[in-house]
Amino acid sequence: MGGGGGGVDGGAAIQHDQESKPKTPPPPAAAAEKPEIPAPSWFTPKRLLVIFCVINMVNYLDRGAIASNGVNGTPRVCTPTPTVSVCSHGSGIQGDFDLTNFKDGVISSAFMVGLLLASPVFASLAKTFNPFRLIGLGLSVWTFAAAASGFSVDFWSITACRMLVGVGEASFISLAAPFIDDNAPLSQRTAWLGIFYMCIPTGVALGYVYGGWVGHSFGWRYAFFGEAILMLPFAILGFVMKPLQMKGFAPAGSKGSGTAPETNAIEVEGLSSQLGTYLSKLGNWIDGCLLKGTDLVITTDKDVSGSNHSLNRPSSSGLLIFWQDMKALLLEKIYVINVIGYIAYNFVIGAYSYWGPKAGYSIYHMSNADLLFGGITIVGGIVGTLAGGFILDRMNSTIPNAFKLLSTATFFGAIFCFSAFCFKNLYAFIVFFLIGEILVFATQGPVNFVCLHTVKPSLRPLSMAMSTVSIHVFGDVPSSPLVGVMQDRINNWRTSALILTSILFLAAGIWFIGIFMQTVDRYNEEGEHPVERSNTKPLLEEETASGQPV
Repeated sequence: MGGGGGGVDGGAAIQHDQESKPKTPPPPAAAAEKPEIPAPSWFTPKRLLVIFCVINMVNYLDRGAIASNGVNGTPRVCTPTPTVSVCSHGSGIQGDFDLTNFKDGVISSAFMVGLLLASPVFASLAKTFNPFRLIGLGLSVWTFAAAASGFSVDFWSITACRMLVGVGEASFISLAAPFIDDNAPLSQRTAWLGIFYMCIPTGVALGYVYGGWVGHSFGWRYAFFGEAILMLPFAILGFVMKPLQMKGFAPAGSKGSGTAPETNAIEVEGLSSQLGTYLSKLGNWIDGCLLKGTDLVITTDKDVSGSNHSLNRPSSSGLLIFWQDMKALLLEKIYVINVIGYIAYNFVIGAYSYWGPKAGYSIYHMSNADLLFGGITIVGGIVGTLAGGFILDRMNSTIPNAFKLLSTATFFGAIFCFSAFCFKNLYAFIVFFLIGEILVFATQGPVNFVCLHTVKPSLRPLSMAMSTVSIHVFGDVPSSPLVGVMQDRINNWRTSALILTSILFLAAGIWFIGIFMQTVDRYNEEGEHPVERSNTKPLLEEETASGQPV
Protein backbone atom coordinates (compact mmCIF):
# COMPACT_ATOMS: atom_id res chain seq x y z
CA MET A 1 0.00 0.00 0.00
CA GLY A 2 2.87 2.29 0.79
CA GLY A 3 4.08 1.73 -2.81
CA GLY A 4 0.64 2.66 -4.18
CA GLY A 5 0.54 5.84 -2.14
CA GLY A 6 3.96 6.79 -3.45
CA GLY A 7 2.72 6.25 -7.00
CA VAL A 8 -0.26 8.56 -6.47
CA ASP A 9 1.94 11.27 -5.03
CA GLY A 10 4.43 10.86 -7.85
CA GLY A 11 1.67 11.08 -10.49
CA ALA A 12 0.33 14.28 -8.92
CA ALA A 13 3.80 15.78 -8.93
CA ILE A 14 4.35 14.93 -12.59
CA GLN A 15 0.95 16.40 -13.53
CA HIS A 16 1.74 19.57 -11.60
CA ASP A 17 5.09 19.91 -13.37
CA GLN A 18 3.51 19.47 -16.79
CA GLU A 19 0.94 22.14 -16.04
CA SER A 20 3.43 24.65 -14.68
CA LYS A 21 6.28 24.11 -17.15
CA PRO A 22 5.00 26.33 -20.00
CA LYS A 23 3.99 29.05 -17.59
CA THR A 24 7.14 29.61 -15.55
CA PRO A 25 10.85 29.04 -16.32
CA PRO A 26 12.79 26.62 -14.10
CA PRO A 27 14.01 28.24 -10.90
CA PRO A 28 17.70 29.19 -10.68
CA ALA A 29 18.17 26.67 -7.89
CA ALA A 30 17.38 23.83 -10.30
CA ALA A 31 20.25 24.83 -12.54
CA ALA A 32 22.54 25.02 -9.58
CA GLU A 33 21.70 21.43 -8.67
CA LYS A 34 23.05 20.10 -12.01
CA PRO A 35 26.42 18.41 -11.78
CA GLU A 36 29.24 20.83 -12.47
CA ILE A 37 31.10 20.16 -15.72
CA PRO A 38 34.85 20.78 -15.39
CA ALA A 39 36.28 23.53 -17.50
CA PRO A 40 38.14 22.19 -20.54
CA SER A 41 41.90 22.00 -20.31
CA TRP A 42 43.88 24.44 -22.41
CA PHE A 43 46.67 21.85 -22.77
CA THR A 44 45.48 19.81 -25.72
CA PRO A 45 47.94 17.19 -27.04
CA LYS A 46 49.20 19.41 -29.87
CA ARG A 47 49.76 22.37 -27.53
CA LEU A 48 51.60 20.16 -25.07
CA LEU A 49 53.77 18.86 -27.91
CA VAL A 50 54.62 22.43 -28.93
CA ILE A 51 55.55 23.38 -25.34
CA PHE A 52 57.79 20.33 -24.95
CA CYS A 53 59.40 21.01 -28.33
CA VAL A 54 60.26 24.60 -27.45
CA ILE A 55 61.73 23.56 -24.08
CA ASN A 56 63.80 20.87 -25.77
CA MET A 57 64.97 23.34 -28.40
CA VAL A 58 66.10 25.91 -25.81
CA ASN A 59 67.90 23.17 -23.90
CA TYR A 60 69.89 22.15 -26.96
CA LEU A 61 70.33 25.74 -28.06
CA ASP A 62 72.59 25.95 -25.02
CA ARG A 63 74.60 22.97 -26.29
CA GLY A 64 75.09 24.57 -29.67
CA ALA A 65 75.90 27.98 -28.25
CA ILE A 66 78.70 26.74 -25.99
CA ALA A 67 80.23 24.87 -28.95
CA SER A 68 80.07 27.86 -31.30
CA ASN A 69 83.18 29.81 -32.18
CA GLY A 70 81.52 32.96 -30.88
CA VAL A 71 81.08 31.55 -27.36
CA ASN A 72 83.68 28.79 -27.13
CA GLY A 73 86.24 30.89 -28.96
CA THR A 74 89.84 30.03 -29.77
CA PRO A 75 92.78 29.15 -27.48
CA ARG A 76 95.71 31.37 -26.73
CA VAL A 77 98.54 30.68 -29.17
CA CYS A 78 102.19 31.52 -28.62
CA THR A 79 104.47 31.93 -31.63
CA PRO A 80 108.18 31.74 -30.85
CA THR A 81 110.47 34.36 -32.41
CA PRO A 82 114.25 34.73 -32.27
CA THR A 83 113.96 37.11 -29.34
CA VAL A 84 110.70 36.40 -27.51
CA SER A 85 107.46 34.41 -27.89
CA VAL A 86 104.45 36.37 -29.08
CA CYS A 87 101.17 35.12 -27.61
CA SER A 88 97.65 35.91 -28.75
CA HIS A 89 94.89 36.37 -26.17
CA GLY A 90 92.50 34.00 -27.90
CA SER A 91 88.76 34.55 -27.68
CA GLY A 92 85.64 33.29 -25.97
CA ILE A 93 85.67 30.87 -23.05
CA GLN A 94 88.75 29.02 -24.24
CA GLY A 95 90.75 32.20 -24.65
CA ASP A 96 89.58 33.97 -21.47
CA PHE A 97 90.24 30.97 -19.24
CA ASP A 98 93.31 29.71 -21.19
CA LEU A 99 91.90 26.20 -21.71
CA THR A 100 93.50 23.27 -23.49
CA ASN A 101 91.35 21.24 -25.88
CA PHE A 102 90.93 18.63 -23.14
CA LYS A 103 89.62 21.14 -20.58
CA ASP A 104 87.44 22.67 -23.25
CA GLY A 105 85.94 19.23 -23.86
CA VAL A 106 85.36 18.78 -20.13
CA ILE A 107 83.21 21.92 -20.04
CA SER A 108 81.02 20.53 -22.79
CA SER A 109 80.53 17.32 -20.80
CA ALA A 110 80.20 18.73 -17.27
CA PHE A 111 76.39 18.84 -17.46
CA MET A 112 76.44 15.04 -17.37
CA VAL A 113 77.39 14.96 -13.69
CA GLY A 114 74.15 16.68 -12.69
CA LEU A 115 72.17 14.69 -15.26
CA LEU A 116 73.55 11.39 -13.95
CA LEU A 117 72.74 12.16 -10.33
CA ALA A 118 69.33 13.71 -10.89
CA SER A 119 67.75 11.66 -13.71
CA PRO A 120 66.97 8.52 -11.66
CA VAL A 121 65.71 10.70 -8.81
CA PHE A 122 63.26 12.65 -10.96
CA ALA A 123 62.11 9.47 -12.75
CA SER A 124 61.34 7.83 -9.40
CA LEU A 125 59.64 10.91 -7.99
CA ALA A 126 57.32 11.00 -11.01
CA LYS A 127 55.48 8.04 -9.48
CA THR A 128 54.68 10.10 -6.39
CA PHE A 129 54.57 13.79 -7.28
CA ASN A 130 52.96 15.85 -10.01
CA PRO A 131 55.48 15.55 -12.88
CA PHE A 132 54.97 19.15 -13.97
CA ARG A 133 55.99 20.49 -10.58
CA LEU A 134 59.18 18.46 -10.95
CA ILE A 135 59.71 19.92 -14.43
CA GLY A 136 59.12 23.42 -13.04
CA LEU A 137 61.71 22.84 -10.34
CA GLY A 138 64.23 21.42 -12.77
CA LEU A 139 63.82 24.20 -15.31
CA SER A 140 64.22 26.75 -12.50
CA VAL A 141 67.59 25.18 -11.67
CA TRP A 142 68.46 25.21 -15.38
CA THR A 143 67.60 28.91 -15.66
CA PHE A 144 69.72 29.78 -12.63
CA ALA A 145 72.66 27.70 -13.87
CA ALA A 146 72.57 29.23 -17.36
CA ALA A 147 72.61 32.75 -15.95
CA ALA A 148 75.38 31.82 -13.50
CA SER A 149 77.48 30.52 -16.40
CA GLY A 150 77.58 34.09 -17.69
CA PHE A 151 79.11 35.23 -14.38
CA SER A 152 81.75 32.47 -14.20
CA VAL A 153 85.32 33.59 -13.56
CA ASP A 154 87.44 30.51 -14.30
CA PHE A 155 87.40 26.91 -15.46
CA TRP A 156 86.08 25.48 -12.19
CA SER A 157 83.24 27.97 -11.77
CA ILE A 158 81.86 27.46 -15.27
CA THR A 159 82.25 23.68 -14.87
CA ALA A 160 80.13 23.79 -11.70
CA CYS A 161 77.45 25.82 -13.50
CA ARG A 162 77.37 23.36 -16.37
CA MET A 163 76.81 20.54 -13.85
CA LEU A 164 73.72 22.33 -12.55
CA VAL A 165 72.42 22.67 -16.10
CA GLY A 166 72.36 18.87 -16.16
CA VAL A 167 70.22 18.77 -13.00
CA GLY A 168 67.67 20.97 -14.69
CA GLU A 169 67.62 18.87 -17.84
CA ALA A 170 67.09 15.68 -15.83
CA SER A 171 63.60 16.73 -14.74
CA PHE A 172 62.48 17.09 -18.33
CA ILE A 173 64.04 14.30 -20.38
CA SER A 174 62.45 11.36 -18.57
CA LEU A 175 58.87 12.71 -18.61
CA ALA A 176 58.35 14.47 -21.94
CA ALA A 177 58.57 11.46 -24.28
CA PRO A 178 56.10 9.26 -22.31
CA PHE A 179 53.56 12.10 -22.26
CA ILE A 180 53.93 12.60 -26.01
CA ASP A 181 53.67 8.88 -26.75
CA ASP A 182 50.53 8.65 -24.58
CA ASN A 183 48.69 11.44 -26.33
CA ALA A 184 49.79 11.13 -29.96
CA PRO A 185 47.31 9.57 -32.43
CA LEU A 186 48.02 5.85 -32.70
CA SER A 187 48.97 6.08 -36.36
CA GLN A 188 51.37 8.98 -35.74
CA ARG A 189 53.16 8.07 -32.52
CA THR A 190 56.62 7.76 -34.05
CA ALA A 191 56.06 10.90 -36.12
CA TRP A 192 55.21 12.88 -32.98
CA LEU A 193 58.30 11.53 -31.24
CA GLY A 194 60.26 12.47 -34.35
CA ILE A 195 58.94 16.03 -34.17
CA PHE A 196 59.99 16.24 -30.52
CA TYR A 197 63.49 14.87 -31.13
CA MET A 198 63.85 17.01 -34.23
CA CYS A 199 64.32 19.86 -31.78
CA ILE A 200 67.67 18.40 -30.71
CA PRO A 201 69.56 19.04 -33.96
CA THR A 202 67.46 22.14 -34.60
CA GLY A 203 68.35 23.54 -31.19
CA VAL A 204 72.04 22.75 -31.62
CA ALA A 205 72.05 24.35 -35.05
CA LEU A 206 70.28 27.47 -33.82
CA GLY A 207 72.77 27.51 -30.95
CA TYR A 208 75.66 27.67 -33.42
CA VAL A 209 74.11 30.68 -35.12
CA TYR A 210 72.89 32.30 -31.90
CA GLY A 211 76.20 31.78 -30.09
CA GLY A 212 78.23 33.00 -33.03
CA TRP A 213 76.17 36.17 -33.42
CA VAL A 214 75.81 37.06 -29.73
CA GLY A 215 79.39 36.07 -28.90
CA HIS A 216 80.92 38.21 -31.63
CA SER A 217 78.51 41.12 -31.15
CA PHE A 218 78.16 41.38 -27.35
CA GLY A 219 80.49 38.85 -25.75
CA TRP A 220 80.10 35.18 -24.86
CA ARG A 221 78.61 35.87 -21.40
CA TYR A 222 75.49 37.48 -22.89
CA ALA A 223 74.69 34.26 -24.76
CA PHE A 224 74.06 32.53 -21.41
CA PHE A 225 72.00 35.44 -20.09
CA GLY A 226 69.76 35.23 -23.17
CA GLU A 227 69.22 31.49 -22.68
CA ALA A 228 68.11 32.02 -19.09
CA ILE A 229 65.55 34.60 -20.20
CA LEU A 230 64.18 32.20 -22.84
CA MET A 231 63.73 29.34 -20.36
CA LEU A 232 62.26 31.34 -17.45
CA PRO A 233 58.61 31.38 -18.70
CA PHE A 234 58.61 27.59 -19.03
CA ALA A 235 60.01 27.17 -15.53
CA ILE A 236 57.10 29.24 -14.21
CA LEU A 237 54.65 27.29 -16.39
CA GLY A 238 55.76 24.05 -14.75
CA PHE A 239 54.51 25.30 -11.37
CA VAL A 240 51.09 26.45 -12.64
CA MET A 241 50.31 23.73 -15.20
CA LYS A 242 47.30 21.53 -14.43
CA PRO A 243 48.20 17.97 -13.32
CA LEU A 244 47.99 15.53 -16.24
CA GLN A 245 47.64 11.77 -16.46
CA MET A 246 50.42 9.43 -17.57
CA LYS A 247 49.91 5.88 -18.77
CA GLY A 248 50.84 3.30 -16.15
CA PHE A 249 50.34 5.63 -13.17
CA ALA A 250 47.41 6.72 -11.07
CA PRO A 251 45.61 9.79 -12.46
CA ALA A 252 46.96 13.03 -11.02
CA GLY A 253 44.65 14.29 -8.40
CA SER A 254 42.62 11.08 -8.24
CA LYS A 255 43.59 10.37 -4.67
CA GLY A 256 43.19 13.03 -2.14
CA SER A 257 42.06 15.83 -4.37
CA GLY A 258 38.67 15.83 -2.79
CA THR A 259 39.60 14.67 0.67
CA ALA A 260 38.88 16.30 3.94
CA PRO A 261 41.35 18.74 5.49
CA GLU A 262 42.46 16.08 7.96
CA THR A 263 43.41 13.74 5.12
CA ASN A 264 45.20 16.54 3.28
CA ALA A 265 47.22 17.27 6.39
CA ILE A 266 48.27 13.61 6.58
CA GLU A 267 49.25 13.67 2.90
CA VAL A 268 51.36 16.79 3.36
CA GLU A 269 53.12 15.13 6.27
CA GLY A 270 53.74 12.05 4.13
CA LEU A 271 54.99 14.25 1.32
CA SER A 272 57.57 15.84 3.58
CA SER A 273 58.78 12.46 4.80
CA GLN A 274 59.04 10.81 1.38
CA LEU A 275 60.49 13.86 -0.32
CA GLY A 276 63.23 14.21 2.24
CA THR A 277 64.15 10.54 1.75
CA TYR A 278 64.24 10.64 -2.02
CA LEU A 279 66.24 13.82 -2.33
CA SER A 280 68.81 13.27 0.39
CA LYS A 281 71.22 12.11 -2.30
CA LEU A 282 70.80 15.28 -4.29
CA GLY A 283 70.74 17.89 -1.54
CA ASN A 284 68.46 19.23 1.13
CA TRP A 285 67.79 22.42 -0.81
CA ILE A 286 65.66 20.55 -3.39
CA ASP A 287 63.41 19.36 -0.56
CA GLY A 288 62.60 22.93 0.39
CA CYS A 289 61.89 23.91 -3.21
CA LEU A 290 59.39 21.11 -3.72
CA LEU A 291 57.56 21.83 -0.47
CA LYS A 292 56.88 25.36 -1.69
CA GLY A 293 55.07 24.06 -4.79
CA THR A 294 51.38 23.42 -5.07
CA ASP A 295 49.21 20.61 -6.38
CA LEU A 296 51.76 17.98 -5.39
CA VAL A 297 49.86 14.70 -5.51
CA ILE A 298 50.53 11.60 -3.44
CA THR A 299 49.70 8.26 -5.05
CA THR A 300 50.20 4.78 -3.63
CA ASP A 301 50.10 1.23 -4.91
CA LYS A 302 46.93 0.61 -2.94
CA ASP A 303 43.65 2.44 -2.69
CA VAL A 304 43.10 5.55 -0.61
CA SER A 305 42.82 3.51 2.54
CA GLY A 306 46.44 2.51 2.09
CA SER A 307 47.78 6.04 2.44
CA ASN A 308 48.58 5.60 6.11
CA HIS A 309 50.55 2.49 5.23
CA SER A 310 52.70 4.51 2.85
CA LEU A 311 53.62 6.84 5.68
CA ASN A 312 54.85 3.97 7.82
CA ARG A 313 57.03 2.30 5.21
CA PRO A 314 60.76 2.31 5.99
CA SER A 315 62.79 5.11 4.47
CA SER A 316 64.75 2.62 2.38
CA SER A 317 61.64 1.49 0.47
CA GLY A 318 62.04 4.18 -2.18
CA LEU A 319 65.61 3.09 -2.89
CA LEU A 320 64.54 -0.57 -2.90
CA ILE A 321 61.80 0.11 -5.44
CA PHE A 322 64.28 2.01 -7.58
CA TRP A 323 66.71 -0.92 -7.64
CA GLN A 324 63.88 -3.34 -8.42
CA ASP A 325 62.87 -1.14 -11.36
CA MET A 326 66.48 -0.96 -12.53
CA LYS A 327 66.78 -4.75 -12.40
CA ALA A 328 63.61 -5.15 -14.45
CA LEU A 329 64.93 -2.61 -16.96
CA LEU A 330 68.29 -4.34 -17.39
CA LEU A 331 66.59 -7.70 -17.95
CA GLU A 332 64.93 -6.30 -21.08
CA LYS A 333 67.50 -7.50 -23.65
CA ILE A 334 65.96 -5.55 -26.52
CA TYR A 335 66.12 -2.35 -24.49
CA VAL A 336 69.77 -3.00 -23.61
CA ILE A 337 70.78 -3.70 -27.24
CA ASN A 338 68.96 -0.58 -28.37
CA VAL A 339 70.72 1.60 -25.81
CA ILE A 340 74.16 0.16 -26.60
CA GLY A 341 73.68 1.05 -30.26
CA TYR A 342 72.43 4.47 -29.20
CA ILE A 343 75.59 4.99 -27.14
CA ALA A 344 77.88 4.32 -30.12
CA TYR A 345 75.72 6.59 -32.29
CA ASN A 346 75.72 9.42 -29.75
CA PHE A 347 79.49 9.13 -29.28
CA VAL A 348 79.85 10.38 -32.83
CA ILE A 349 76.97 12.87 -32.89
CA GLY A 350 78.10 14.47 -29.62
CA ALA A 351 81.61 15.02 -30.93
CA TYR A 352 80.23 16.33 -34.22
CA SER A 353 78.09 18.88 -32.43
CA TYR A 354 80.94 20.17 -30.26
CA TRP A 355 83.97 19.98 -32.53
CA GLY A 356 82.24 20.35 -35.91
CA PRO A 357 82.64 24.12 -36.32
CA LYS A 358 86.30 24.00 -35.31
CA ALA A 359 87.03 21.04 -37.56
CA GLY A 360 85.30 22.73 -40.50
CA TYR A 361 87.20 25.94 -39.86
CA SER A 362 90.51 24.07 -39.79
CA ILE A 363 89.95 21.66 -42.72
CA TYR A 364 88.12 23.91 -45.17
CA HIS A 365 89.12 27.34 -43.81
CA MET A 366 85.48 28.37 -43.41
CA SER A 367 85.10 32.00 -42.44
CA ASN A 368 81.54 31.32 -41.28
CA ALA A 369 81.87 27.82 -39.79
CA ASP A 370 79.20 28.42 -37.14
CA LEU A 371 76.62 29.47 -39.71
CA LEU A 372 77.50 26.72 -42.20
CA PHE A 373 77.49 23.87 -39.69
CA GLY A 374 74.36 25.30 -38.14
CA GLY A 375 72.64 25.31 -41.53
CA ILE A 376 73.68 21.72 -42.35
CA THR A 377 72.60 20.48 -38.93
CA ILE A 378 69.24 22.22 -38.94
CA VAL A 379 68.33 21.00 -42.46
CA GLY A 380 69.63 17.49 -41.83
CA GLY A 381 68.01 17.34 -38.41
CA ILE A 382 64.57 18.53 -39.48
CA VAL A 383 64.36 16.49 -42.68
CA GLY A 384 65.97 13.36 -41.25
CA THR A 385 64.13 13.23 -37.93
CA LEU A 386 60.71 13.89 -39.45
CA ALA A 387 61.34 11.42 -42.28
CA GLY A 388 62.44 8.70 -39.87
CA GLY A 389 59.28 9.03 -37.79
CA PHE A 390 56.92 9.12 -40.77
CA ILE A 391 58.65 6.21 -42.53
CA LEU A 392 58.38 3.98 -39.46
CA ASP A 393 54.68 4.82 -39.13
CA ARG A 394 54.14 3.91 -42.80
CA MET A 395 56.10 0.67 -42.33
CA ASN A 396 53.87 -0.16 -39.33
CA SER A 397 55.39 0.88 -36.02
CA THR A 398 56.85 -2.35 -34.69
CA ILE A 399 60.09 -2.98 -32.83
CA PRO A 400 61.65 -5.16 -35.60
CA ASN A 401 60.80 -2.51 -38.22
CA ALA A 402 62.36 0.13 -35.99
CA PHE A 403 65.62 -1.85 -35.84
CA LYS A 404 65.57 -2.29 -39.63
CA LEU A 405 65.28 1.46 -40.09
CA LEU A 406 67.91 2.18 -37.42
CA SER A 407 70.57 -0.11 -38.89
CA THR A 408 69.95 0.81 -42.53
CA ALA A 409 69.82 4.58 -42.06
CA THR A 410 72.90 4.60 -39.80
CA PHE A 411 74.95 2.41 -42.17
CA PHE A 412 74.33 4.54 -45.24
CA GLY A 413 74.64 7.72 -43.19
CA ALA A 414 78.08 6.58 -42.05
CA ILE A 415 79.13 5.99 -45.66
CA PHE A 416 78.14 9.51 -46.72
CA CYS A 417 79.66 11.24 -43.66
CA PHE A 418 82.92 9.30 -44.01
CA SER A 419 83.10 10.13 -47.71
CA ALA A 420 82.42 13.81 -46.99
CA PHE A 421 85.60 14.20 -44.93
CA CYS A 422 87.63 12.54 -47.70
CA PHE A 423 86.85 15.37 -50.13
CA LYS A 424 89.10 18.42 -50.28
CA ASN A 425 86.48 20.46 -52.08
CA LEU A 426 84.19 22.37 -49.72
CA TYR A 427 81.06 22.02 -51.87
CA ALA A 428 81.46 18.25 -52.22
CA PHE A 429 81.86 18.05 -48.44
CA ILE A 430 78.65 20.05 -47.88
CA VAL A 431 76.56 17.83 -50.21
CA PHE A 432 77.79 14.49 -48.86
CA PHE A 433 77.76 15.57 -45.22
CA LEU A 434 74.22 16.92 -45.55
CA ILE A 435 72.97 13.63 -46.99
CA GLY A 436 74.79 11.76 -44.24
CA GLU A 437 73.25 13.99 -41.55
CA ILE A 438 69.75 13.42 -42.95
CA LEU A 439 70.26 9.66 -42.78
CA VAL A 440 71.77 9.51 -39.29
CA PHE A 441 69.14 11.84 -37.82
CA ALA A 442 66.39 9.56 -39.18
CA THR A 443 67.11 7.36 -36.15
CA GLN A 444 65.78 9.76 -33.51
CA GLY A 445 62.13 8.73 -33.62
CA PRO A 446 62.67 4.94 -34.00
CA VAL A 447 65.33 4.63 -31.29
CA ASN A 448 63.12 6.31 -28.70
CA PHE A 449 60.10 4.34 -29.90
CA VAL A 450 62.00 1.17 -28.98
CA CYS A 451 62.93 2.60 -25.56
CA LEU A 452 59.27 3.30 -24.80
CA HIS A 453 57.73 0.09 -26.14
CA THR A 454 60.10 -2.55 -24.77
CA VAL A 455 59.25 -1.85 -21.12
CA LYS A 456 56.00 -1.86 -19.19
CA PRO A 457 54.27 1.53 -18.90
CA SER A 458 55.26 2.22 -15.30
CA LEU A 459 58.96 1.92 -16.24
CA ARG A 460 58.87 4.30 -19.20
CA PRO A 461 60.07 7.43 -17.34
CA LEU A 462 62.97 5.42 -15.88
CA SER A 463 63.74 3.85 -19.27
CA MET A 464 64.00 7.29 -20.88
CA ALA A 465 66.06 8.63 -17.98
CA MET A 466 68.55 5.74 -18.05
CA SER A 467 68.73 5.80 -21.84
CA THR A 468 69.65 9.48 -21.75
CA VAL A 469 72.12 8.99 -18.91
CA SER A 470 73.77 6.07 -20.71
CA ILE A 471 74.18 7.79 -24.08
CA HIS A 472 75.76 10.74 -22.32
CA VAL A 473 77.95 8.89 -19.79
CA PHE A 474 79.33 6.47 -22.38
CA GLY A 475 78.64 8.53 -25.50
CA ASP A 476 79.02 12.26 -25.99
CA VAL A 477 80.52 12.97 -22.55
CA PRO A 478 83.76 11.01 -23.13
CA SER A 479 83.77 11.65 -26.89
CA SER A 480 84.35 15.41 -26.65
CA PRO A 481 87.46 15.27 -24.41
CA LEU A 482 88.74 12.08 -26.11
CA VAL A 483 88.54 13.69 -29.53
CA GLY A 484 90.27 16.73 -28.01
CA VAL A 485 93.12 14.54 -26.72
CA MET A 486 93.35 12.74 -30.07
CA GLN A 487 93.50 16.07 -31.89
CA ASP A 488 96.18 17.38 -29.53
CA ARG A 489 98.34 14.40 -30.50
CA ILE A 490 97.48 13.98 -34.19
CA ASN A 491 97.01 17.69 -34.93
CA ASN A 492 94.99 16.84 -38.05
CA TRP A 493 91.25 17.47 -37.94
CA ARG A 494 90.56 15.48 -41.12
CA THR A 495 92.11 12.33 -39.69
CA SER A 496 90.37 12.84 -36.36
CA ALA A 497 87.01 13.26 -38.10
CA LEU A 498 87.47 10.08 -40.17
CA ILE A 499 88.39 8.01 -37.11
CA LEU A 500 85.38 9.38 -35.25
CA THR A 501 82.93 8.77 -38.12
CA SER A 502 83.93 5.11 -38.43
CA ILE A 503 82.20 4.42 -35.08
CA LEU A 504 78.83 4.92 -36.82
CA PHE A 505 79.40 1.57 -38.57
CA LEU A 506 79.60 -0.05 -35.13
CA ALA A 507 76.25 1.50 -34.15
CA ALA A 508 74.64 0.19 -37.35
CA GLY A 509 75.94 -3.32 -36.62
CA ILE A 510 74.58 -3.33 -33.06
CA TRP A 511 71.13 -2.23 -34.19
CA PHE A 512 71.25 -4.85 -36.95
CA ILE A 513 71.41 -7.54 -34.24
CA GLY A 514 68.11 -6.28 -32.81
CA ILE A 515 66.26 -7.28 -36.00
CA PHE A 516 66.73 -10.99 -35.22
CA MET A 517 65.94 -10.90 -31.51
CA GLN A 518 62.56 -11.98 -30.16
CA THR A 519 60.59 -8.85 -29.34
CA VAL A 520 57.40 -8.04 -27.43
CA ASP A 521 55.71 -4.65 -27.61
CA ARG A 522 54.76 -3.98 -23.98
CA TYR A 523 53.00 -0.68 -24.56
CA ASN A 524 49.56 -2.07 -23.68
CA GLU A 525 50.76 -4.24 -20.84
CA GLU A 526 48.98 -3.28 -17.64
CA GLY A 527 51.09 -1.39 -15.13
CA GLU A 528 50.41 -0.66 -11.51
CA HIS A 529 47.62 1.72 -12.53
CA PRO A 530 46.35 0.70 -15.97
CA VAL A 531 45.07 3.54 -18.10
CA GLU A 532 42.69 2.90 -20.96
CA ARG A 533 43.86 4.34 -24.25
CA SER A 534 41.42 5.53 -26.89
CA ASN A 535 42.09 5.44 -30.61
CA THR A 536 40.34 8.73 -31.12
CA LYS A 537 40.71 10.80 -27.97
CA PRO A 538 44.12 11.20 -26.28
CA LEU A 539 44.38 11.43 -22.53
CA LEU A 540 44.69 15.20 -22.38
CA GLU A 541 41.54 16.01 -24.30
CA GLU A 542 38.51 16.95 -22.23
CA GLU A 543 34.98 17.56 -23.39
CA THR A 544 32.98 20.71 -23.12
CA ALA A 545 29.37 20.83 -22.04
CA SER A 546 28.28 20.15 -25.62
CA GLY A 547 30.39 17.00 -25.77
CA GLN A 548 32.92 18.40 -28.25
CA PRO A 549 36.60 17.67 -27.57
CA VAL A 550 38.84 20.62 -26.85
